[in-house]
Amino acid sequence: MDMASEIHMPGPMCLIENTNGQLVVNPEALKILSAIPQPLVVVAIVGLYRTGKSYLMNKLAGKNNGFSLGSTVQSHTKGIWMWCVPHPKKPNHTLVLLDTEGLGDVEKGDNQNDSWIFALAILLSSTFIYNSMGTINQQAMDQLHYVTELTDRIRANSSPDTSEVADSAAFMSFFPDFVWTLRDFSLDLEVDGEPISADQYLETSLKLKQGSSQKDKNFNLPRLCIRKFFPKKKCFIFDRPTHRKKLGQLETLHDDELDPEFLQQAATFCSYIFNNSKTKTLSGGIKVNGPRLENLVLTYVNAISSGDLPCIENAVLALAQIENSAAVKKASAHYDQQMGQKLQLPTDTLQELLDLHRASEREAIEVFFKNSFKDIDHLFQKELAAELEKKKDDFCKQNMKASSDRCSALLKEIFSPLEEGVKQGIYSKPGGYRLFIQKSKELKNKYLQEPRKGVQAEEILQTYLTSKESITDAILQADRTLTEKEKDIEVQRVKAESAEAAAKKLEEMQIKNQQMMEQKEKSYQEHVKQLTEKMESERTQLMAEQQRTIALKLQEQAQLLKEGFQKESRQLHNEIQNLKEDMRKPRSRCTIS
Repeated sequence: MDMASEIHMPGPMCLIENTNGQLVVNPEALKILSAIPQPLVVVAIVGLYRTGKSYLMNKLAGKNNGFSLGSTVQSHTKGIWMWCVPHPKKPNHTLVLLDTEGLGDVEKGDNQNDSWIFALAILLSSTFIYNSMGTINQQAMDQLHYVTELTDRIRANSSPDTSEVADSAAFMSFFPDFVWTLRDFSLDLEVDGEPISADQYLETSLKLKQGSSQKDKNFNLPRLCIRKFFPKKKCFIFDRPTHRKKLGQLETLHDDELDPEFLQQAATFCSYIFNNSKTKTLSGGIKVNGPRLENLVLTYVNAISSGDLPCIENAVLALAQIENSAAVKKASAHYDQQMGQKLQLPTDTLQELLDLHRASEREAIEVFFKNSFKDIDHLFQKELAAELEKKKDDFCKQNMKASSDRCSALLKEIFSPLEEGVKQGIYSKPGGYRLFIQKSKELKNKYLQEPRKGVQAEEILQTYLTSKESITDAILQADRTLTEKEKDIEVQRVKAESAEAAAKKLEEMQIKNQQMMEQKEKSYQEHVKQLTEKMESERTQLMAEQQRTIALKLQEQAQLLKEGFQKESRQLHNEIQNLKEDMRKPRSRCTIS
């Protein structure tokens, strides 16, 4: 089912409310997210109030209005607002637009929450748009001071031993792409009389200044943070859309009332976002869908509310707990469904049941691995293994009972004429014993020829025959046509038959135990095989992620060196060495004990 068409969000809804200095999650918005099984492309926009953020977000939603375009100084959007729309370019993907309340709102003297809103926009998005007015000057950089506070707001790793510097070195691997939109831009884009692109303008604006004064440090810090934290940077410039008087009615103006250059710039911007914004992905290549984003929002906001720093690793592990638990249930249900469809009790042999179990178990393990991630110490896999082992044992018991019930019913039906004859004394006369034995053999053969008696066929028969030994003996002793010697021989024959049946029963039990042991070993090997494949694929994924991060850091290091910043370049060199060291660490062997 294509869920994209199912998202009926005629307009945005508040996702995280900012009321009385508290960030509160809106359950209605979470409900919408929980119903989106598709991967999400999450685009967040942040910027000072009254910079026209909402106009761009409405354009991305394919609408003229929706997100509030506050035309007064009091910013309209309190908190983070969300609008989920079908992705216009990626089939089976949903575009989630997050619009943040205006930063630096004069109404809210406390800008404590501005920093959190900024941090949450980064944590939740795959593309992060920073919207500002005019050129990239020092004032624009100063207003972006939130980026320098991110090391105080976000943790990548949960380990308390990780230093802040080492921790922020990991930011690049999970931070969104950075897009700077410059509104009402009036400069000509050129350097030394040569035209340059908006991206080159951004690159030039992010160059550091030599010097060690506080002023130089203040100049360099936000620039360094943007360069180090964000893996990909892009810039768009926009002319003023219309003359100042009409700016307040932007959402009501028709395209022909807006500057054609501005419209073209807005179209180019939207096209870039639609074609280049990536699916929100967590470490290990885990694509974020609605329920996952819902859990991330809850985890991060709960951490902030309880005075902790939102931690990426903890959020992913909390998500893994929820999903791995669901994966066990899903795998277990798949096993039940397969066994329910294919198993007919009683099976002729134990091996037939074990083969069915093995095929269903293999599929169940596949289902588990397809739906699980970051299963620390394989706890959930062990839980599944124990559950499937118990289900197998239960099926074995059910199989034995089904077989016992069928065999008992068959014996009752087949041997009833014989028992009736005994009651009527047919065999209590001279020559009756031979007649009784002959009839018993006939009926025993008839029983043995009956199909699908199951694993208890022999045992139930022997139990039945043993229970009739006293009657057999009474008929034997009462038969006067037999000599004492013949009677003795007959007693010995019955004893030998009985001993042979007991030996056969013991041998069958040993074979069954052997089959159960072999099955246990095969189950273990199947778990290890699929675990090894999963770990290999996760490792490949992790190596590719780390290689990407190293390549980006090397690029930045070379640029710093070129600009003459030895110290910063050395720091990046150390970060790269640490990453390479991590990649060289030996892999752990696959065991699930």
